[in-house]
Amino acid sequence: MKTNKSFSKRLKVTKNGKLMARTPGFNHFNAKQSRTTQLAGKKGRQFVIKNKAKSHLLPNSN
Repeated sequence: MKTNKSFSKRLKVTKNGKLMARTPGFNHFNAKQSRTTQLAGKKGRQFVIKNKAKSHLLPNSN
């Protein structure tokens, strides 16, 4: 089965196997936000996905 490349580019697998995704809503129009809010958008969020879907959507994931 092929890997869904558009989905896999949006996620990062950590050393321990957790999935991290970008915080949504921080692509543009950030000038009006406070500096702390801007910096909070740079952090990733943990992304929860079931193992069956994980194996279909991401390469080399068990």
